[in-house]
Amino acid sequence: MLEICVDNPAGLDAAVAGGADRIELCSALELGGLTPSAALLDRAVRIGCPTHMMIRPRAGGFVVEEDEALLMIDEIRMAVTRGAAGIVVGALGANGLDRERLARFREAARDATIVLHRAIDLVPDPVAAVREAAALGYDKILSSGGAPTAVEGMATLAAMVAAAGERLSIIAGSGVTPANVARLVAGTGVREVHGSASRRGSEPDPQTRRLGFATEPRRETDETIVAALRAAIAVGDNDGTVGSI
Repeated sequence: MLEICVDNPAGLDAAVAGGADRIELCSALELGGLTPSAALLDRAVRIGCPTHMMIRPRAGGFVVEEDEALLMIDEIRMAVTRGAAGIVVGALGANGLDRERLARFREAARDATIVLHRAIDLVPDPVAAVREAAALGYDKILSSGGAPTAVEGMATLAAMVAAAGERLSIIAGSGVTPANVARLVAGTGVREVHGSASRRGSEPDPQTRRLGFATEPRRETDETIVAALRAAIAVGDNDGTVGSI
């Protein structure tokens, strides 16, 4: 299962054309992904590729205040009503997952798939957190194994897969490329991978940069990279690297 994260209409089109199985829909991927607009969600739903919508109202850490939690619950309900197949959330407390708020998010999502995002990579024990998320009724967890990239976190990801068993699915994400995806799947046992499949866009014009509207080039979803990821997964499956997990 190949999931591609996108934050604009062109990214949607490129991901689908390249062979993505699922979309994670965001805004501001350069900030790690924030809640996208309702209009962008409507466009994704019309395209027909299963879409999971990020619910993250601001950049920064994942300790959620009550007013933010209430906003997130409203956004979850909106996403489900408008046809999102799933929603992607996270919340942390002082020593790990904020189980109370995560339970409320699960309730608000009703029958939609619910994914715990990479907030889990900040907890002291991601493997134990897998069991907590499963007990809360979460369906999937996106993680890099607590490391900057999924390849660096392969040992922890493998332990998370073992802890998950059949109760939920671990999605490996961060730094996933056509060159490493088959090795990542083979070394961890994940059945789902997540990436931006993006390339560096053009430099911001000097005036835009001078006035602070942009600092670095945006990343742009690249259909050819999506297709290369799709092909690398297929090769691994055909030679037994993926299928033997």
